[in-house]
Amino acid sequence: MKQLVFVASYIVLAAGALSFVASAQENPAQIPSKLVQDVRGATVQYQNVSAATAAGYGPFLGCVSGSDHGAMGIHYVNPALLNGTVDATHPQALIYEPSNGQLTLVGVEFIVDAATWLKNNSSPPVLDGQTFLYVDSPNRYNIPPFFELHVWAWRSNPKGSFMDWNDNVSCAGQ
Repeated sequence: MKQLVFVASYIVLAAGALSFVASAQENPAQIPSKLVQDVRGATVQYQNVSAATAAGYGPFLGCVSGSDHGAMGIHYVNPALLNGTVDATHPQALIYEPSNGQLTLVGVEFIVDAATWLKNNSSPPVLDGQTFLYVDSPNRYNIPPFFELHVWAWRSNPKGSFMDWNDNVSCAGQ
């Protein structure tokens, strides 16, 4: 009987721990990583899209939606930052969600040209422990191969702060 009580207690503790981990994953804003905090600090001035355009960011490709779920939003890219460097305080793209004629900053994307990066590196870029994803060509954006990392600093993502697609972002409000 003591063994049964012990096993039941263990199951309850394990379930509680898993519940905590699941809730943190479902609401990444609850426990923001250092990278999310750094991105928020570096991009707070771009809440208003006119500040982004004044800083050299411009719209690229319109609103990007997932083929089966979620979206990314409208990417505002700064061509001057597409220089092969990785810096948490200078994302190459700011991501806005369109809604009722307004644009809301929801995240950023770090973008590095693969050919430029691979000239001096044998592995993908890494920023604060997050490894960039490789996107080959041809791709839906009609650009050469690149490495990318999304950071959902201003809109929680149920799949995690660094996933490409965010089910909490939509292009329906264009």
